[in-house]
Amino acid sequence: MVKATRRALLALPLMAAAPAPATAWDFRFPALEGGEHDLATWRGRVLLVVNTASFCGFTGQYAALQRLHEAQEGAGLVVLGVPSNDFNQESQDGRKIKEFCDAQFGITFPMAALSRVRGPEAHPFYRWAAARAGGEPRWNFHKYLVSRDGRQVQGFPARVEPDSPTLKRALEQALAAAPPAS
Repeated sequence: MVKATRRALLALPLMAAAPAPATAWDFRFPALEGGEHDLATWRGRVLLVVNTASFCGFTGQYAALQRLHEAQEGAGLVVLGVPSNDFNQESQDGRKIKEFCDAQFGITFPMAALSRVRGPEAHPFYRWAAARAGGEPRWNFHKYLVSRDGRQVQGFPARVEPDSPTLKRALEQALAAAPPAS
């Protein structure tokens, strides 16, 4: 018992010294289809992370997100859907979420597995983004727009649709920025 306590106390400075994530590229999400999405794979691109839900009044935004993905992928945009049941409007079954997205909207952009997006159990990316972009999602289809360098984050509430002038302007600015030097 004494040895275990001593080891735990000696490990505390090491845990405290671990650097906090500096960029969005420091995170990974489990993928809806299995495996994972390592955000570092998209380093140098613009990332739009959206917490989604299948049974929400904003679910129709999936169609606009898919159009945005198709129109701007070549310019460097990655849309990442993050299904969440934090607002009690999503299935608990990943297969059902995927089937719904495929059948209703033909989603081809990457989708994370069901994740928490608010509170102490939120996915680490969501805690990181909330600290930088005005707080955690207050509803489904909250959007975080991440710059090409992975450091700057803007938050957009659910009522700001993917094809709204506000989000379009922010996307255009983010996409116009030069990719960071490697």
